[in-house]
Amino acid sequence: MKFKARQSGISFIGLLFVVGVLACLGILGAQAFPTVVEYQAVLKAVQKASEGNSVPEVRLIFDKAASIDDIKSIKAKDLDVSKDGDKVVVKFAYNKEIHMFGPAWLLLKYAGQSK
Repeated sequence: MKFKARQSGISFIGLLFVVGVLACLGILGAQAFPTVVEYQAVLKAVQKASEGNSVPEVRLIFDKAASIDDIKSIKAKDLDVSKDGDKVVVKFAYNKEIHMFGPAWLLLKYAGQSK
């Protein structure tokens, strides 16, 4: 008695589909990664800027840090500077749009504040 071995695994079409989906996700991630790195730089600059005592001083510190870290998504004038007791709190929010293809865009919304 011979039993025919049943094949298991993924078909060639299935493999092409999986590779295509992974390639699209890789491209999307490669385009979004620099915005995440810039967001981390903005957080660091905002934290440093919160050491200032007045609004102009906070904006000047942020501008210096932004020029060093090459931050282009947000400017010092976009920061919301307030006081919480004796502590300076700096808040920010901005959107980053990444063109994908045709009419499709990826919108990333970033927000944060100093500690």
